[in-house]
Amino acid sequence: MSSCSAQLADWVHSLDFRSIPADVVESTKLRILDVIGLALVGTATAFGKSVRRATTAMSSPGPSRLIGTGESVSIAAAALANGAISQALEYDDTHNESIVHMSSPSVAAALALSESRIVSGKQAITAIALGSEISCRTGSVAPGQFHRRGFHPTGLFATFGTTYLAGHLLGLGPEELTNAAGIAGSFASGILECWVDGTQSKFLHPGWAAQNGIVAAFLAAAGTTGPKTVFEGRFGLMASHLQDETIPRSFSRITEGLGETWESRKASFKPYPAAHVIHPYIDALLKLRARYAIDPREVGEIVCPVAGYIVPIVCEPVAEKCRPKSDSHGRVSLQYTLAEALVSGRLGKDAYQPAALQNPEILNLADRVIYRVDPAFPPPGQFKGAVKVTLKSGVCYEAVEEHNRGSAENPMSREELLAKFEENAATLLSLPRIRQLIDAVSALEASTDAGALVQLSCGSR
Repeated sequence: MSSCSAQLADWVHSLDFRSIPADVVESTKLRILDVIGLALVGTATAFGKSVRRATTAMSSPGPSRLIGTGESVSIAAAALANGAISQALEYDDTHNESIVHMSSPSVAAALALSESRIVSGKQAITAIALGSEISCRTGSVAPGQFHRRGFHPTGLFATFGTTYLAGHLLGLGPEELTNAAGIAGSFASGILECWVDGTQSKFLHPGWAAQNGIVAAFLAAAGTTGPKTVFEGRFGLMASHLQDETIPRSFSRITEGLGETWESRKASFKPYPAAHVIHPYIDALLKLRARYAIDPREVGEIVCPVAGYIVPIVCEPVAEKCRPKSDSHGRVSLQYTLAEALVSGRLGKDAYQPAALQNPEILNLADRVIYRVDPAFPPPGQFKGAVKVTLKSGVCYEAVEEHNRGSAENPMSREELLAKFEENAATLLSLPRIRQLIDAVSALEASTDAGALVQLSCGSR
């Protein structure tokens, strides 16, 4: 049997728009809109500004542009900046099982390439759908194992999705696509040491994946070779990054049911700008707050049963999670996030501001958020949350969310997703331009120029 990367290459080479199920097409368009909105709001952050300065400093003017501000840069530079900036608020979608942020790198890579050559709307949708699908599938070989070892799955696996995406748009054949995947594997990285001190390097990973996928595809197109067994080989990605041979690895997850089972259907949009595994806890807590008019000052403790795999992601070390040093630190803290949500009554795009991170009421409440591992909680794939709020008076309130809002089992409506986009896009765009973008993405399959979306994303207020 051919290698996993070669089987993916055969599928990608034969894929066209007619092969994409209608619901995946519609979902892909909503994900494109979501990512553009996140890039627009992310551009205004300190992180976004630093990425924009770096990108324009190192790139000569080129065919592609930065979303929001419109500077002309190289294809790879635009993919890097737009992909990174779209994760500035930790607000982009996630595949539940692999915990790969698959849309921000795919959309950034496709739009950067679409400005450099003629790419129709159907071609862009197809490329983004296949790129996201491959990111999800490759990340599902050993779900939950990479965060535990300090690796960010997006940094490892989204590069493969964007490589096949770029190769598809560049017209690579199966052998070239296989070489490109092998090259991409040598770029695999994404360590999470930034979670220790609250720095920003994790936010770069979607952009780095978008850039690296494009680079790998261009190299393969020019004749550079890469290993065919990049996933399952002796020194392949799984062997190098999961060196404990007792860890189960299901390589069939990469290729089984290609074109029939779409893993991207199991990816969740985000209603909150925080780590996805925290979302059901936020919903449960805010529902209790609204239902019982809970006064945060009267709370004695908030107990949260959790699945074991999320502990190193959002629960520990407890001292770090209760006193985040930055907004990026806070977004991956169960304790701090629940405290701010309960005190504020919401968790929107303006959460995790410096004043909130230093607010004594929020910090004191964070100390009273307690997690307990519950072996009955589901493994990666289902984000379940539950909270038990005990007041100082002894009164208790409990709530359970079986599935995170935004998932296939508990979906956000189209209206909710458009409202999210409008709020984010309003950071830089006028309402008429926002509506133009919504209309353009909604009718993208009829467009002869997918790159026009970037032009619409660069309008003035």
